[in-house]
Amino acid sequence: MLHSTWRGFLRRCASAAALGAVVAGLGVVGPAASSAAAAGTLQQVTAFGSNPGNLAMYEYAPSTLPADAPLVVALHGCTQSASDYHAHSGWQKYADLWGFAVVYPQTGSANNSLSCFSWFDAAKDTRAKGEAASIKQMVDTAAAQYGSDRSRVFVTGLSAGGGMTADLLADYPDVFAGGSVDSGLPAQCATTQAAASGCQYSNQNLTPKQWGDKVRTSYPGYTGPWPRVAIWQGSSDTTVAPVNGTELRDQWTDVWGIGQTASSTRNLTGGTTESIYDDSTGKPAVALFSVSGMAHGLAVNPGSGSDQCGSTGTYYLNSICSSYHTAKFWGLDGSGDQGGTGSLPAPSGLKVTGTTDTAASLSWTSVSGATTYNVYRGGTKVASTTGTTYTDDGLSAGTSYGYTVAAVDSSGAVGATSGSVTATTTGSVPRCYTGNNYQQVQAGRAHQSGGYTYANGSAQNMGLYNVAINHTLKETSPGYFVIADAGC
Repeated sequence: MLHSTWRGFLRRCASAAALGAVVAGLGVVGPAASSAAAAGTLQQVTAFGSNPGNLAMYEYAPSTLPADAPLVVALHGCTQSASDYHAHSGWQKYADLWGFAVVYPQTGSANNSLSCFSWFDAAKDTRAKGEAASIKQMVDTAAAQYGSDRSRVFVTGLSAGGGMTADLLADYPDVFAGGSVDSGLPAQCATTQAAASGCQYSNQNLTPKQWGDKVRTSYPGYTGPWPRVAIWQGSSDTTVAPVNGTELRDQWTDVWGIGQTASSTRNLTGGTTESIYDDSTGKPAVALFSVSGMAHGLAVNPGSGSDQCGSTGTYYLNSICSSYHTAKFWGLDGSGDQGGTGSLPAPSGLKVTGTTDTAASLSWTSVSGATTYNVYRGGTKVASTTGTTYTDDGLSAGTSYGYTVAAVDSSGAVGATSGSVTATTTGSVPRCYTGNNYQQVQAGRAHQSGGYTYANGSAQNMGLYNVAINHTLKETSPGYFVIADAGC
């Protein structure tokens, strides 16, 4: 069991915990004992190794996932589940838009009475042990299944899942290229249950070097490269005190060997301040996102904009889409993972000049010295062209795609990559879907909150979140659903 003060907070999650029990009672999501997920759906994988941490593995991949795509591991918070995190966090939107797979580890009451990942237990959160080892096995299984780019594997998590994320980054810096700790704790802040509440609520009064040593001793002898770490913290969080964001900043800037003075600071939406700490080459290594007035939870921002995502619920708080900014910080939008070997600047003025049901047209400003331009869709190169326009065809109707462009010189060196633009093809999206409330949530057409189901977009109440209630949902525009039980 957790320390009494942590349990006192979590008893306030009774409705969410009851909902987790409902999900658990429904059994396997997808085919039982399947070793591969069906594209475009959240599925359970039951064979992924010896599983010393007694975790469940779920995964999601878009139907058009390319080879050598990135892989993201996403860890839920206490009383939550993999399907709950998938439905609310917004990671599915960017997996579809930018082309990567997501693995959702899930713990349960057999491991912890409140279904928390054991970020405070040295027998479970250290390299090659317990839950940490199980998650490493999930990464190996998914990477082999999808042909993932092993240099672009990332991990993120909320609350206790955030604490485990920090531990995993310290345990496996050879596995994870980056991480995001959302309302979480520094790596190895506590190594016993008794010490957990002190980390949550109190300043540990450690120097950056002392924090950094906790990472360095997690994998003795490792010298880098180190993961790039995003940190999200609400200023009004009374469950995981805001000082934890500062301590995480101190820890990972020290690991990188850089100072604690931000290289740049800017204001984002939702009262969010982004502070960037660059490495010795001028590339962002650590990012601290402080959300003014936000309590304990994951920052989401429902809506149809490219920088909006997720749905609100217990510990899913409407302020800013953290998943969008985290994915961009990692370069999953294509802005940071191609090119860069040449000296040519990024093309400017990239814009969408037109769309049809099956095509998107782009244009950009020419770069002096460029002989060709690489065009990337969702981070994957789709064309090389000598001009400053391109039409990408063979696309699906009513679907959003992210594009970037990079200039190539006469030697073949690829320059810096442009910022991303989003093109949405015209035409009708699939119109009507019939299924029980649980299936509608798993498919991303609805979300649950407080034990009830609500249609995405319209927020119409569909009744209790279970398999006994059926509805037909009509998609009137991409991502906007209304109840249409009378017919479509």
